[in-house]
Amino acid sequence: MGNDDSPERTIALTAATPATEPASAQAATPNEAGRRPSPAPTTSAPKPPEAARPKTTKSPATATPKATESSSPAPRAKKKTSKPKLRVLSTGSCGASFYGEPQMTASGERFNPSAMTAAHKTLPLGSKVRVTNPNNGESVTVRINDRGPYVGGRCLDLSTAAFAAIGNTSAGVMRVKYEVLAR
Repeated sequence: MGNDDSPERTIALTAATPATEPASAQAATPNEAGRRPSPAPTTSAPKPPEAARPKTTKSPATATPKATESSSPAPRAKKKTSKPKLRVLSTGSCGASFYGEPQMTASGERFNPSAMTAAHKTLPLGSKVRVTNPNNGESVTVRINDRGPYVGGRCLDLSTAAFAAIGNTSAGVMRVKYEVLAR
């Protein structure tokens, strides 16, 4: 009984080997006596079936795009992100001019000719107005931060940058359509 290398013992250990163990552990090479060594007992849990194993991924530098699996939903087309539509409070058309001399505005801030701002006689300071040049369809949204213009036939005095965004500054004055937007 003291001989642990008996054929019955070897067969019993081989039969007790779990089926999920790798084939290399089951088919060990025979030793000098022609017998197989008994496999070492495993302390870890058996490996999960192939479908339950987590997939390994490559690093981003070497990753290659994979086709999506049929079980996952089809990717959605990217939507264009646009600014939320603002409600239009009133509309009109009039002549618009521009100014660019640094000065203090009616709102108390220093005038910046590069900012998208404008002057209007009566609209509340801070109002947003979409100004459109009907000749080319270009439009710009400006913030009212000053008062004016005080010239007949004109209702808006745009900053130099706002005027240039929708027309040619060499014209000096242009006819525009405007929409007062809700805040």
